[in-house]
Amino acid sequence: MDENNFSQQAINFLNKNSEKIKISYKGYERNTKSICPICYNKIDARVFEDDEKIFIEKECKEHGYFRDVYWSNASLFKKQLIYTIEGNPIDNPNTKSCDNCPLDCGLCEKHKTHTMLANIDLTNRCNQNCPICFANSEAAGYVYEPTFEQIREMLVILRDQKPNPVWVVQFSGGEPTIHPKIFEIISMAKKFGFRYTIVATNGLKIAADINFTKQLKSSGLNIVYLQFDGMTPEPYIQARGYNALPIKLKAIENLKEADLPTTLVPTVVKGVNDDQLGAIIDYGFKNLDVVKSVNFQPVSFTGRIDKNDLDAMRVTVSDIMTLTEDQTDGRILRSDWLPIPAFAPLEMLIEKISKSRRSKAATHIHCGAGLYLFEKNNNYIPLNRFVDLDYAREIIMEELNTERLFMNDLRRKASLIYKISKTIDKEKAPEYFDFNELLMVALFNQFSEIPENLKKKGMFIGCMHFMDPYNFDIERVERCCIHYATPDKRIIPFCSYNILHRNEIEEKFAQKN
Repeated sequence: MDENNFSQQAINFLNKNSEKIKISYKGYERNTKSICPICYNKIDARVFEDDEKIFIEKECKEHGYFRDVYWSNASLFKKQLIYTIEGNPIDNPNTKSCDNCPLDCGLCEKHKTHTMLANIDLTNRCNQNCPICFANSEAAGYVYEPTFEQIREMLVILRDQKPNPVWVVQFSGGEPTIHPKIFEIISMAKKFGFRYTIVATNGLKIAADINFTKQLKSSGLNIVYLQFDGMTPEPYIQARGYNALPIKLKAIENLKEADLPTTLVPTVVKGVNDDQLGAIIDYGFKNLDVVKSVNFQPVSFTGRIDKNDLDAMRVTVSDIMTLTEDQTDGRILRSDWLPIPAFAPLEMLIEKISKSRRSKAATHIHCGAGLYLFEKNNNYIPLNRFVDLDYAREIIMEELNTERLFMNDLRRKASLIYKISKTIDKEKAPEYFDFNELLMVALFNQFSEIPENLKKKGMFIGCMHFMDPYNFDIERVERCCIHYATPDKRIIPFCSYNILHRNEIEEKFAQKN
């Protein structure tokens, strides 16, 4: 769907299904709740369209009026709306809501999305001192480092989540690789049945010691989430305080030798490295044997910031879409990006086929977006250049809404696969790309494993914009799919944890001197 062709049908659908939203070709408006960036009290807010952008505005009785850009492109913002999926709470919430979201996070029975990726902070200690950081032991004045038993309990809670156990756990910090029991913790997570174990790291220890890197692999680590801000020294000097680029390149070299896949994670700041997105993608694709994804993270501002500085450095999801189009000379277009809920109908279909309730990716459509690139003729091509994903989604939605849903009827499954296979343009598709095989995996094996040839030839490009006190929107918190497990046996949405709960949790469980 082209962002400039937002249909009247879509507008009618959204107006009918949401009393909070007022939308037209030229306007958008929604009331929500936010927090004051100064006192953090919950206050009313409005998300609205102005000058072809989307803004959030709010006013605190004590600290005054605040306005920040929410998405820099209103057309792209409205395009995402049609992919909204109604979510469901998990079956066994960890806390009970007191109608004080986001201050009573838990997960509670009102949260609308399961845990798609869980974070466990192993420590707030670090071996570098970045200006941009969620956790810092020196600034905090104490050390937060959960015990091995507390980490075990957090893993158990995540695996006990219903209707589906959490599959992906990421160990973060601080710098998790400096934890003295990092290998034992990774091994424990694999024994508990986590399909993917991830370490979010600055890469210093990986670059310094190939044997350490190989031991991460042998412990059961699946992915390294590598802080990676650009292809020149300048972004590192500004964001990290020194030229870390040689360390990053050495880390990738060691990861390649250890056969340990990595995701490159640039924190994107306007005026610092927003000119490097295309170069980072090109570098990743040239190293496809080790780089499996790039996940851009527009900077989140911690603490108080001057309005002029906020405007000068703010980057939104739609900025990432536009910048990648410009910096890849159109090899990636803005229209290639889709929000996570765009793929939820396939999960819903699998739920019907398997006759067992499944969690759905009902993430908020404005938290982020992504696309898949595949190798073709020594270059890359986005998936939806050769597969009409919107049409495939319509076919699945039609199947979900019909009375003759096939369940276990093999002929009906075969018919559906045939119809969806017609959405692929075989002349544009890479010759190795077998869409029928991918559909068979999805419908019969419930995405147990992506075909090996696609893993070797493909790379995911994502963008997730974590909120800060200036653009905080409670509706995004309620649909968050990236959560923190905490030692007090709660599971807390990412943005509310880092803004509202981190200090409380870390102080409560800080190591005593």
